[in-house]
Amino acid sequence: MAQVQFYGTGRRKKSVARVYLTPGDGKITINDRDIDDYINTETLKNVIREPFEVTESTGKFDVMAKVKGGGTSGQAGAIRMGIARALVEADENLRPQLKKAGLLTRDPRMKERRKYGLKKARKAPQFSKR
Repeated sequence: MAQVQFYGTGRRKKSVARVYLTPGDGKITINDRDIDDYINTETLKNVIREPFEVTESTGKFDVMAKVKGGGTSGQAGAIRMGIARALVEADENLRPQLKKAGLLTRDPRMKERRKYGLKKARKAPQFSKR
C-alpha cells in the first residue's frame, strides 16, 4: 500500500530544497542525515521547525528533505518554505496561519552581481587624486 506523502519545494538565495512530509513522530532528515548532524546551529534548527510551531503540528509529520546549493542559512530557509508548502498541501486550512507568519512568501533577496571596474558589487578601488 502506498504511503501518504506531501511535497513542497522551497527556495532561498541559491538553495533549493525538495521536502517530503509523511505522517510520523517528528523526525527531520536532511540529505539522508539527521538534523542534528547536518545543521549545528540551534537558531537554524528553530528556523526549520517554525512552520510546525506556527500550525501547532509539532511531532505529527516526519520530514525528508533533499537540499542543494548555497550555505547553511539559505538551505535552512529553503527547507522552511518547503515544509510550509507541504503543510498547505496536507491541509488547506493551515494556509492563513502560514501566510500571516510570512512562511509562504519567497524571499527575493539575492547576492548582487559584481560590476566591472569594481572589486565587489559596490566596493570601488581606492581613489587617489594623483
